[in-house]
Amino acid sequence: MELQEDVRATDEESQPHFLIVTYPAQGHITPARHLARRLVRAAAGAGGARVTICTPVSAFRKMFADATSAVGGDEIREEGGVAYAAYSDGYDGGFDRTAGDYAHYMSQVRLEGARTLSGLLRRLGDRGHPVTCAVYTLLMPWVAAVARAYGVAVVAVFWIQPVTALAAYYHYFRGSREAVMAAAASRDPNAEVCIPGLPPLRFRDLPSFLAVTSDDDPFACLIPEFRELIDALDGDSEKPPTYVLANTFEAMEPDALASLRPHVEVVTVGPVLSFLHDGHDGNSPNDLFDHDGEGYLHWLDTKPAKSVVYISFGSTSVMSKTQVAEIADAMSQSNRPFLWVLRKDNCRDKDEGDAIKGLLATASAATYDDDDAGGMVVEWCDQARVLSHPSVGCFVTHCGWNSTLESVACGVPIVAAPQYSDQGTNAWLVERALGVGVRATARAEDGVLEAGELRRCVEIATSEAVTSRAASWKEEARVAVADGGGSERSLREFVRRIAGGST
Repeated sequence: MELQEDVRATDEESQPHFLIVTYPAQGHITPARHLARRLVRAAAGAGGARVTICTPVSAFRKMFADATSAVGGDEIREEGGVAYAAYSDGYDGGFDRTAGDYAHYMSQVRLEGARTLSGLLRRLGDRGHPVTCAVYTLLMPWVAAVARAYGVAVVAVFWIQPVTALAAYYHYFRGSREAVMAAAASRDPNAEVCIPGLPPLRFRDLPSFLAVTSDDDPFACLIPEFRELIDALDGDSEKPPTYVLANTFEAMEPDALASLRPHVEVVTVGPVLSFLHDGHDGNSPNDLFDHDGEGYLHWLDTKPAKSVVYISFGSTSVMSKTQVAEIADAMSQSNRPFLWVLRKDNCRDKDEGDAIKGLLATASAATYDDDDAGGMVVEWCDQARVLSHPSVGCFVTHCGWNSTLESVACGVPIVAAPQYSDQGTNAWLVERALGVGVRATARAEDGVLEAGELRRCVEIATSEAVTSRAASWKEEARVAVADGGGSERSLREFVRRIAGGST
């Protein structure tokens, strides 16, 4: 018995150890958790691997309600074969994105994050689990220097946006800045911008942070973070390059991948979605938001196939009362059943909350010609299970990359209503490159998506032509991550190189 335990301990100590460090947002943490499970699975046939996800304290406490201090590796949790630890970003009580100072936050997360992540790396080494490969999500380029200071041989970025966005950032900092700035100066969202290796794009199709022209812009502080990340990808004679684990697959973005590969070590591993491998039982209940039970799933069970319009604008977007009214109006007139996610933090005060509740009640209780119509509003849900449900026929979304990939992998057509960051690029991919949906046009003056435009887009998205293309891309996505698929082979090869020390 003692010999077996000694052998097991020796095997565990010889396993590669992946540390995934995330930014404190649901859109970063969710794909990081999916990647962790994929890494464990990819290493299973080659001696195994240890994977630790490191989130800011505020996120750790939401995921594990009974957590205590959780800083610097003092508390490590295990769940589903993955370990969880925390670092401090200087805002252990959470950062208010609606009122906070982004510049101050970015300086704090770099300062406090480096200090507390160093402590975690030291403790993991002392416990016999030194980190072999450090992986970080966007806006965290400082992780590379901290990891290398503790002897971590391999560093990788987990790129949780489309590689088309990465190509735009890369070429912006490598010669295309003037072309982008000229388009920005024109104030024409449809101005054409030529990016090396990519099809012609309109200015509105680029990541919105590239439109920042003033130091007073609240997102101006992010440009140096992206520049530092791009600089790290190049590498030089003094330091090895930083790999990119891209949450995409070869068939989805061939032009962007081809434009990057002469310059960047890109490994396609997507779509990184746990339910494609583990089923929905593999989805973790430890979310940053509380789910509304399973009543909405039972409600979906009562609806005809491909009839329901699912509406969700993600984990950070806040709708104005005007926008809520327009969507409610569109749904009350659409004669279609709808499931609408509207987070409780969307209501900024009691009066607005009461007004929004009145609008939702009117839309949900509207008189429909079809007895199967009607609406349901929830504060949060298991989106993968909703999109996998046979009754869902269309997804109205802010078009974040996680939502886009989930929708593509489930074969659900998309109405894209992008707001910022990479969402415009995602909408371009949905409409122009893949043909699995339509981009809605919001009002220029206030960005509100009007009821008539939403109804028009839902009709297009649920047309036979779009539905057929969505079904085809569902198969492409699933083939990529199946055993023998391109993304699965790429990830297994990456894990094998890390385990063998060949980088």
